[in-house]
Amino acid sequence: MTYNIYTLGCKVNEYESEVMANLLENHGYVRTDNPDVWVVNTCTVTNTADSKSRKIIRSLRRKYPKAILVVAGCMIQNKKDKNIDADIIIGNRHKSEIVNYLDDFKEKIYAVEDMDDAPFEDMMLNNFDLTRAYIKIEDGCDNYCSYCIIPYVRGHVRSKAREKVLQEARSLIKNGHKEIVLTGIHTGHYHDGNYSFADLLKDLVQLDGLKRLRISSIEITEINDEVMDVIKNSKVLVNHMHIPLQSGSDEILKQMNRKYDKKYFINKIKKLREIKPDMNITTDVIVGFPGESEEQFEESISTIKEIGFSKIHVFPYSDREGTKASKMDNKVVGNVKKNRVKRLLDLSRRFEEDYMKKHVGMEEGFIPEVYDDGYLIGHTGNFLLIKAKGDRSLLGKEVLVKISQVEYPYLISDIKVLN
Repeated sequence: MTYNIYTLGCKVNEYESEVMANLLENHGYVRTDNPDVWVVNTCTVTNTADSKSRKIIRSLRRKYPKAILVVAGCMIQNKKDKNIDADIIIGNRHKSEIVNYLDDFKEKIYAVEDMDDAPFEDMMLNNFDLTRAYIKIEDGCDNYCSYCIIPYVRGHVRSKAREKVLQEARSLIKNGHKEIVLTGIHTGHYHDGNYSFADLLKDLVQLDGLKRLRISSIEITEINDEVMDVIKNSKVLVNHMHIPLQSGSDEILKQMNRKYDKKYFINKIKKLREIKPDMNITTDVIVGFPGESEEQFEESISTIKEIGFSKIHVFPYSDREGTKASKMDNKVVGNVKKNRVKRLLDLSRRFEEDYMKKHVGMEEGFIPEVYDDGYLIGHTGNFLLIKAKGDRSLLGKEVLVKISQVEYPYLISDIKVLN
């Protein structure tokens, strides 16, 4: 039997798709472009994500009419559409049972269950790539931001047992992975009883053979003194953090039901930079939230400039049925949102290039991930994208380079020595 997977959405979805791929391959399935089984792992974070998920499902059904079509994930969990044109429909539970569903398949299977009391679904990734590997340590969210549907489709916060996290990390390191990325829906809220996220970080950075530990995303409220202490004292925890701001206006933050104001956020970032002055801090911002005035948008820009992010991921607000924000008045019209997105993306490009220029002439360690036409391409610990002439044999090894110039999105560099 053969299979293929189409993944939409976040790093958690990517991880879960890779786990499903591992499970299928362990049972004799082979990945191919013209498969017997197609799996679509859907996303529902925005209306656009819903539309894209449905478009992919229709396209695959039309192009591969004889294939068994498995549709899973957040859009399915949200819409609970039993009539979707698929053979096996799975929500956000039981993805790890995909082989059993395929073995049992005789007629249409619908397996979408409520997420309110969902346990943590243990998954273990055998392989991601030779450089960077993801571990899903947590699922669910209890923040209930007013614009977000994810707590309803992912359920409450629950976490992987610490020994299972450490076991997975040791296995990945043993199989040649140099970098591990911790991921989850609300990653920094990880806990295993009294064992905290900071405790997990302390244990992971001590594992022999691990060169880098990266957090996929973390809320500013979760960077407590214990986490700060690990950041300060470990060279394994990388010099890059992705911390969602969402808005730089206190009134909009309040309407969003975020758990901080801009002063809190700014002060935490200042403390981070006292510990690690060259910390690469990236963020998410939503523009056009209901009622966001031009003055509030300008307030956001002012806050963003004061913080000095290295890159901004910009999202136009999208109504999600069932959320508090979807019922709010004073919706911002599309052309205004589009203009604000462009302005923030332009600002982000300037921030990114300024951060890159600061590193010209400096020596940095990077791990080549791709070999392309005589060049090695990969990231530094602080997530700068390096491009350097080199040999394929250096893929996955830690290499020291001297950065010579910016050629966006790359920093052109010369290899110095092999560490």
